[in-house]
Amino acid sequence: MQVTSSINSEPIPGAYWEWADRPIYYVRAGDRRPDRPPLLLIHGFGASTDHWRKTIAGLQTEFEVWAIDLLGFGRSAKPNCIYSGELWRDQLQDFIETHIGKPTVVVGNSLGGYAALCLGAQYPESVAGVVLLNSAGPFTETEPLPEPPFHRKAMNSALKAAFRQNWVSFLLFQWTRRRATIRKTLMKVYLDPSAVTDQLVEEIYRPSCDRGAAQVFAGIFRTPPGEKVDRLLSQLKAPLLTLWGEGDPWMKIQERSEKFRQYYPQVTEYFLKAGHCPHDEIPDRVNELIRDWVLSKVR
Repeated sequence: MQVTSSINSEPIPGAYWEWADRPIYYVRAGDRRPDRPPLLLIHGFGASTDHWRKTIAGLQTEFEVWAIDLLGFGRSAKPNCIYSGELWRDQLQDFIETHIGKPTVVVGNSLGGYAALCLGAQYPESVAGVVLLNSAGPFTETEPLPEPPFHRKAMNSALKAAFRQNWVSFLLFQWTRRRATIRKTLMKVYLDPSAVTDQLVEEIYRPSCDRGAAQVFAGIFRTPPGEKVDRLLSQLKAPLLTLWGEGDPWMKIQERSEKFRQYYPQVTEYFLKAGHCPHDEIPDRVNELIRDWVLSKVR
């Protein structure tokens, strides 16, 4: 079955792939280049292949570019299951093996960055390089955290218990999926308000209307802890590029950068005047950095 997705105003053909008996949506652009690795773009929480339209438009003339909707997001199936970095890692591995067929540079934003790192560390034969944009994922705590006051500890326990209740997560989902809430959230995590367009809001809102979307939202709160980022970095053999939007209010960028350099000293990194999604906010600069790094560092 063929559908279309927009890159700016131009449609790009997309398709569905059956994985574990569930439909997974992906797009492909550009021609195969024997002298250059293909790119696979992996979105963050709540986003989809649509979020990469500017990246695809900017790189498809020089690379074979793929983008995929992770299980539970975008146009892909939204089953009631346990979601984890390992689940998405296996999805990506099978996709590269089935469709791309050669070592690939995986490019991930936020949650997609963590999935990309899991893949690069644990399936090295499939990955030619890893690019992370404001990548998520926990590090091992090297020092014990201070014990919170009793009232804070009790409140945290009560909140965790509440979020495990289906009705609470459903109400929260209904609030967060409102177009006005989506726009307000984006305005907080983008430095340039002009990048928060009606099209962007609609691209995030649309998948929330799909059957099963509320269950996916609730399931994320129950996701088991995955492998720690420091452990993954110790396993990684492929070249690594990290791009940090300095205006990200959700992440302590300098602290995470230092930890990445501690556990993977050979990393190439850049700090950018952007928020949580640099590829969508300053696409020309991000595309330039990815292009130059792949051509100079990836073999």
